[in-house]
Amino acid sequence: MFEIAREALGVLHEGGALGVVVVTAVHGSTPRAPGSAMAVAADGRAIGAISGGCIESEAYELALARLSDPAPVTETLGGEGDLLRPGLACGGAVDVVAFRVAPGDASIVHPLEASLDDGEVTMLLPGGHRIVRPRAPRLVIVGAVDFSPALAAAGRALGYRVIVVDPRPVFATAERIPAAHEVHVAWPDAFLCSFEIEESTVICVLTHDDRVDVPALQAALASSAGYVGAMGSRVTHERRLERLREAGVGDDAVARLRSPIGLDLGGSSPAETAIAILAEVIADRHAASGRPLRELGGVIHRRSED
Repeated sequence: MFEIAREALGVLHEGGALGVVVVTAVHGSTPRAPGSAMAVAADGRAIGAISGGCIESEAYELALARLSDPAPVTETLGGEGDLLRPGLACGGAVDVVAFRVAPGDASIVHPLEASLDDGEVTMLLPGGHRIVRPRAPRLVIVGAVDFSPALAAAGRALGYRVIVVDPRPVFATAERIPAAHEVHVAWPDAFLCSFEIEESTVICVLTHDDRVDVPALQAALASSAGYVGAMGSRVTHERRLERLREAGVGDDAVARLRSPIGLDLGGSSPAETAIAILAEVIADRHAASGRPLRELGGVIHRRSED
């Protein structure tokens, strides 16, 4: 529901109503998680999606009907079921609740408005269903270098709050890295020591300068950050490891370092490098192999409870 907040609020703030379908539970392999939503405006416009396309028509009709019949309904879409009924090609099913949202429905409108910020938001849906959008994870980019704008943009698209830190004021500017939520002129090690780092925090060191890299990595590896990576060649990596050990960083901490940073995708442009870095971040977060799906068996759309 929160991923359609901006467009949905555009309709509601103009005085329009929406028919909404929200996924409350998933069964088996499904492309979307609980909380995914589709909304339909009075002019027939669809906002968002609840599947990879297999059951969108059924969800659309369910949402559209709520504009004239606002009573909430619950349904299960997909699954094996009737061969003549739309279903998910992946064989899974989703439970949904469908309801009408009017501009004055504070229980829905206020959480949608709050979700435009990056804090944790809870929404109570009709029928007692509760969905939570956790606080956005942090992506800290150390170094305002040529790769930083692309990594900031890609990280922001994935839902991270992007923070860039660099001690050089001429490079650490919002104009140079417009996708960043915050740009700080500071020594990265001091910044990281004062920053609230969580397990979901991603720290990417891109500076290629031992004077910056080593203290920053020393602070990052001593923290609870779930991912710490550093850019550089293999020669740079070996020199960096030597400097870290000279600084007293132990083997267990060094083993957490992802360096050279990113997966081997073959690209070298800033945009390609950003994808390679974030691909490793995603694989690391989900303890996935990073191998092509065609080489693997089992469920494709894995959930944390699988």
